[in-house]
Amino acid sequence: QVQVMESGGGLVQAGGSLRLSCVASGSIFSILSMGWYRQAPGKQRELVASINSRGGSTSYADSVKGRFTISRDNAKSTMYLQMNSLKYEDTAVYYCASVPTLGSWGQGTQVTVSS
Repeated sequence: QVQVMESGGGLVQAGGSLRLSCVASGSIFSILSMGWYRQAPGKQRELVASINSRGGSTSYADSVKGRFTISRDNAKSTMYLQMNSLKYEDTAVYYCASVPTLGSWGQGTQVTVSS
């Protein structure tokens, strides 16, 4: 199992940028496909971006395509989410986890976009 810690969230104006980081513990990080999920108040958690184990293949939800970029550094057991052109509707708690999930979640990092 992999344990994760997300960071990098904050309050930003619409149109701004943030870079989220996810540091993982456990030797299996480098063999897992990973993803960034988010959960807005009153909504279900959704997968917004995913990346395969080697970082050569990525996928994005339509709502963030062209604005978010997922990447990973297996040597550092770290995954990133560069978020540009943020919109109010991107406001949510962002989590990193494997894809598919193994059932464990970190505490997440809050992203708040003011309109």
